[in-house]
Order: sequence, then structure tokens, then C-alpha cells
Amino acid sequence: MRDAGGPSAPPAAEGFGCPAGGRDAAEGGPPSETDANAELERLLREISSTIRHRGRRVLAEMGITLPQFDALNQLLRHGEMTMGELCERLQVASSTVTDLTDRMERAELVRRCKDGSDRRVVRLHVTERGRAVIDAVLRARAAYVGAVIESLPARRRAGVLGAIRLLHAHVTRPESP
Repeated sequence: MRDAGGPSAPPAAEGFGCPAGGRDAAEGGPPSETDANAELERLLREISSTIRHRGRRVLAEMGITLPQFDALNQLLRHGEMTMGELCERLQVASSTVTDLTDRMERAELVRRCKDGSDRRVVRLHVTERGRAVIDAVLRARAAYVGAVIESLPARRRAGVLGAIRLLHAHVTRPESP
């Protein structure tokens, strides 16, 4: 098993062989488009997994769980919302959000507040402590990514960022397949 924290050489063949009649770089030709796509998917998945793994360590150090982090992020990104709205955003059952909210409220990460226009409605509000925890987690994750980027040759950094921005723009556009 590799250390998720450090760079490593790509693993030996993981079932991404050349299609019938294709040639790979080891045979003197460029990899096929299918091989390149499979490699790109694998690399993106491994990058994402490594960053998530590092992020979970930071969450544990801050004393919050991944579901709490996800809920707090939704609340910070979209503002106060009802528990039903949070259920929809997280795509979980209402009982899950109720338990999650109870734990976050005990940890003083969120507060339940009555809606100003309808007293029957309860909205979730992120506390200052909740904001501070999320800010600390995001700073730690950004520092890790920054350290990785800084370890690249200076002449390659802008190209990597540019390529990732371009890929992100295409993957997240509404008409993306």
C-alpha cells in the first residue's frame, strides 16, 4: 500500500492495456485515446482520494466528522436553511439530518433559529465556532495543496493550474455529458 500523502511512481499495469491493435508508449507509439482517458480518470480519482484522505485527518484533528463538514459547507455556501432543505442538499433522510443537527448543536457548530416570518419554521444557522472550524479546515487543506504545487518545478505550476481550471470549466458546465 502506498502512502497517500506523498508522490509516487504510477502503479504498474492496472488493467489499462491497449485495445486490440493499439500501441502504447513502451512500444514506441503514443497511448491510445482510450488509454489516455482511463489514465486521466484514474489520476483524477487518486488525486481526489488523497486530498479527501488528508482532509479527513484535518477534520479529526478539529473534532468534526465528514457529514458535519458537508452540512456546514452547505449552510455556509447557501445560507440559513430548514432541515428539509439541508436534507435535499445532502441527499439524506430527515432522521439523518436531525441526528446530525443535534450533534452539531451540542458541539456549538450550528444553532436552530425560528424563522422571522413563520414561527413554525426552524432554520439552521452556522455559529462563529462553526465558521472558525470550517475556515481552519479549508486553510489546512489549501496549505496541503499549496505545498504540493510548490513542490513542482516553477515553470510547470501555471500550466498545471491552467489545465485544471480548463478541465473544471468543462466538467462543471451545465451541458457537460
